[in-house]
Amino acid sequence: MRTLIALPLIAIASLLLAQIPAVAHLGLSALPLAILLGVIYGHFNQQTPTAREQAFTRFCQQRLLRTGIILFGFSLSFQQIVQVGWQAVVLDIMVTTSILLIGTWLGIKLFKLPRELSILISAGSAICGAAAVLASEPVVKAKQQHVTVAVATVVLFGTLAMFSYPLIFQFSGMTDHNFGIYIGSTIHEVAQAVAAGDSVSGEALQAAVVVKLIRVMLLAPFILILSSVMMRKSKGQETAGSATRKINIPWFVLGFIAAAGINSWVALPPMVIHSLQMISQLTLAMAMAALGSQTQWRVLKQAGAKPMLMGAILFTLLMCGGFFLNTLVIPQ
Repeated sequence: MRTLIALPLIAIASLLLAQIPAVAHLGLSALPLAILLGVIYGHFNQQTPTAREQAFTRFCQQRLLRTGIILFGFSLSFQQIVQVGWQAVVLDIMVTTSILLIGTWLGIKLFKLPRELSILISAGSAICGAAAVLASEPVVKAKQQHVTVAVATVVLFGTLAMFSYPLIFQFSGMTDHNFGIYIGSTIHEVAQAVAAGDSVSGEALQAAVVVKLIRVMLLAPFILILSSVMMRKSKGQETAGSATRKINIPWFVLGFIAAAGINSWVALPPMVIHSLQMISQLTLAMAMAALGSQTQWRVLKQAGAKPMLMGAILFTLLMCGGFFLNTLVIPQ
């Protein structure tokens, strides 16, 4: 029963802590806080989980995660894309695609990491941090330790980026608006983009949030494409006598698109939108708390330095390569 009570309490605590100005200024949103609190709980809880507790943890990581992602679509609208300009959309696509391709190649070919882990780290770096990792996990059928390691890398380097970008602004020569686009197109998590943009100016903050949310919307087509690619690979590995597998369509991604569409064309009351966003945050926070509760230091230690080195390279590519693409694509 302990886990059944602890995970909801951790999620609620993370939501409340994220509202404290000092915590919010550090860019620690409810999701990273839920992971951190979950890790602490997991290390202090030495009791062997019961079958019911294990089932509840899986429910949080799978069902509640997908529900939260669908509801997160109500935070987005297609009008936001129009406001920021088509160049920012092209930029996001270029950054996301290049990081996914380069990261997957680095992980598999250079570092000889498992394919699943390479994809998870690349997705988290390219799209939207821990949420992208957990959304990709059921498609690639990754092991729990791979999910844990991937989340650790994107949280670490996303936090490092959050503190680095305000310093870079002083030497960038960019306007506030353009630097906000640079932040949104290259920083890992939404909360980290908010914190970095706010440290520059209000104009930078607004641009950073919109461009970052466009990257979040790219999670939907990415999951659909990834599902198709993984299915073709699995079929290619089947023997002639094996049964044909069903196509694993990530239906929650279609729900995410539908939610964004509803928010774009239907004038929902502000209270309804706020309520849906709060439910989304709560369900996602419970998913993160469940992940954190299963995170053990020995698992990260066993993974070795290669995943962290891969995350560091992708972080450098986002910062340096993203800066070059911004100056190339966005009108100065």
